[in-house]
Amino acid sequence: MRGHAAIIGAGIVGAATALALRREGWDVTLIDPGEPGGEQAASYGNGAWLSPQSVIPPAMPGTWKKVPGFLRDPLGPLAIRWGYLPRVAPWLLRYLWAGWTEAKVLRTARALKPLLDGAPALHQALAEEAGVPELIHRTGLMYIYPSRAAFETEAMAWRIRAEVGLAWREVGEEELRQREPTLDRRYTFGILAEQGGHCADPGAYVAALVALAEREGVRRARSAATGFRVEGGRLRAVTTQGGEIAADRAVIAAGAHSKVLAAAAGSRVPLQTERGYHAVIANPETGPRIPLMPSDGKMAITMTRAGLRVAGQVEIAALDAAPNWKRAEILRDHLLRCFPGLPRDLPAERVKVWMGNRPSMPDGLPCIGPARNSGDIVLAFGHGHVGLVAGPRTAALVAALLAGRRPDIALEPYDPRRFD
Repeated sequence: MRGHAAIIGAGIVGAATALALRREGWDVTLIDPGEPGGEQAASYGNGAWLSPQSVIPPAMPGTWKKVPGFLRDPLGPLAIRWGYLPRVAPWLLRYLWAGWTEAKVLRTARALKPLLDGAPALHQALAEEAGVPELIHRTGLMYIYPSRAAFETEAMAWRIRAEVGLAWREVGEEELRQREPTLDRRYTFGILAEQGGHCADPGAYVAALVALAEREGVRRARSAATGFRVEGGRLRAVTTQGGEIAADRAVIAAGAHSKVLAAAAGSRVPLQTERGYHAVIANPETGPRIPLMPSDGKMAITMTRAGLRVAGQVEIAALDAAPNWKRAEILRDHLLRCFPGLPRDLPAERVKVWMGNRPSMPDGLPCIGPARNSGDIVLAFGHGHVGLVAGPRTAALVAALLAGRRPDIALEPYDPRRFD
């Protein structure tokens, strides 16, 4: 054994990291008070997309002009709760600055591209090993628009995708009708990303990865981590509500709950929760053949095992703030407009809503790198909208760091010290 590694967080990043470290000869303990893949986790309720195209940060040039509207409209695609504004203002300024110019967005896209490249194949391999190959589908993803002119309004984002080496093809109206015959006819143009994929049940997938890790010898500690015992710069133990867990290395992969733990390891990072919502229609009468994202809704529409899921929205609010379920209803209503064959009088028991917390950094890039107080502690969180897709490659980077190897991807863009 190389030593004992404690992984804090049993989401997609933590689960994949536990597997990667165990296979490199580490004794591994996975620490999380919740059930892997449970409804409390962001990994459970995301849009289910595995998209190498997701290299564009949330903020783009000109986003700053929309901030007054975000503040006025509590049900818009991005909402900021007034009472939370004083606390989130520094993060919001950094968020806007990260997308201030096309050059800045291009730098972010170049940094994200290798983290997402080929991810659907990596997930497929993991799912097969975990005994759930049916959960990963590599059938492509499609962005849909009312017209080609609507697509052209997003020309900068697609120009940047092309510049970093991503490929797609245009789908005209006739082909779109053939591919998605039940889609509302107001959509006449599409962009097909054939290398994309999706997960039919993200929660079950994460649970299966953790179960695989346990079969391979990873131990579970069902407790909440609270900090670290570091002596002379070397990690001695992870402290939890249930006591200390002796460890030579630790990985903070606790998603939106990682900020306090990072601070305990000496790294003060501007992690913010971006609350997202979803709605699922059970036993849908119709739906897409492959996952779709309408430009006028900015939401992921995906057929899952539980039903037709529509996920999206960004709400900036405190981690423990009460959900605003009207945001999930907006998603549901837009989904109904996309597919006229869905009934408008859906009974409540056929629609399930959910809210979760994306762990987001203001520059759209995760934190992957050593903590300030000790190189024995590695940060691996803050993936924002790309946590699911980036899970396997993040795990490989963490494994390389702990083994002292040179990672396959340059880590400088993700270095937590970039915020010092």
